Amino acid sequence: MMMTIIIFSIALILMILASLISKKTFMDREKNSPFECGFDPKSSARMPFSLQFFLIAVIFLIFDVEITLLIPFIMIMKITSLKIYFLTLSFFLLILLMGLFHEWNQGALKWSV
Repeated sequence: MMMTIIIFSIALILMILASLISKKTFMDREKNSPFECGFDPKSSARMPFSLQFFLIAVIFLIFDVEITLLIPFIMIMKITSLKIYFLTLSFFLLILLMGLFHEWNQGALKWSV
């Protein structure tokens, strides 16, 4: 019984000590405000925002989903013939590269406007 009380009291003291040590003591406007899509949420809501931020996010999502579609090709390699496997994989990669080339020609991958 006495050992249980000692363990709980030590745990309580350690939790209080950890809470005091990890407390944020420096209050700053930047640290206290949430980051919302690349613009300051405390400024005027009528400010124009960069459409490029959203274009880069959409391009990332498109290519990220397509790359996750490549993962099953590793599993399929054991159960299909090599000719069909390489034909399908090269066709899929060709579509990916054509999409990347199209976005590059349209200027969506440029970081500066």
